[in-house]
Amino acid sequence: MKTKEEALEYGLSFPDTFEDAPFHDANWRLVRYKGNNKAFLWIYERNGCVNLNVKVAPDKAFFWRDIYRSVIPGYHQNKEHWNTIILDGTVLEDDIRLMIAESYDLISDSPSKRIYEAVKQIPYGCVATYAQVAEAAGDRKMARAVGNALHKNPDPEHIPCFRVVNAKGRLAGEFAFGGEGAQAKLLEAEGVEVNDGRVDLQKYGWRR
Repeated sequence: MKTKEEALEYGLSFPDTFEDAPFHDANWRLVRYKGNNKAFLWIYERNGCVNLNVKVAPDKAFFWRDIYRSVIPGYHQNKEHWNTIILDGTVLEDDIRLMIAESYDLISDSPSKRIYEAVKQIPYGCVATYAQVAEAAGDRKMARAVGNALHKNPDPEHIPCFRVVNAKGRLAGEFAFGGEGAQAKLLEAEGVEVNDGRVDLQKYGWRR
C-alpha cells in the first residue's frame, strides 16, 4: 500500500463507511463510520510520503511504534490513542491493513452495536432475558441499556428483539414494533408458547 487511492479503497471496504473531505483541502481524505460519523482513517501526504492516521488502543500504540520506525505518534491527534503510519515501504502490507482494521473496530464499536449483534445470536424458537443479552454483549450490568437499545432497534427485520423477555419470561406490555400482542404473535410463529404474557424459560430459554 503506497498511494492515497489504495488506502482509501481499503478503508471503504469495511461495512457502513464513507469518504469525507471536511477541510476543503484535497490533501486530506477521511474514511468515516456511518454509525457514529467518526473517522477511523485519515489519509494525507506529508514530507513526500502518504501518511495514515489510525486509532489504536493505548496498550497497542507503543507495540506498533516499537516494531516500525515509520509508525509514530498520531500527527495532530491524541498521541495515546492515535498512530501515524508513514507509507515509505518499510511497514508490511499485512500490518498496515491490520492497523486500519483495528482502527475501524475501535471506532465502530458501541454498546448498542454489541447488543444488536448479541440479539442476532438468539436462535429461532428461543428467547433470552435482558441480562443474557447484556452478558453476550460483554457486560451483564447493562441489562437496562439492552431495553433502551431494543426500543430504538434500527432494523427489526434482522435484529429479532421480539425474542427478548424479562427475567421471569414476561413479554413487553407494549411491544415497540407492532404494538400490543405483536411480540406474542411473532414468538408463536416460531413455535414458542406464550401463556398469559409469559414464556417458559426452562423450555424456550437460550442456552449459550
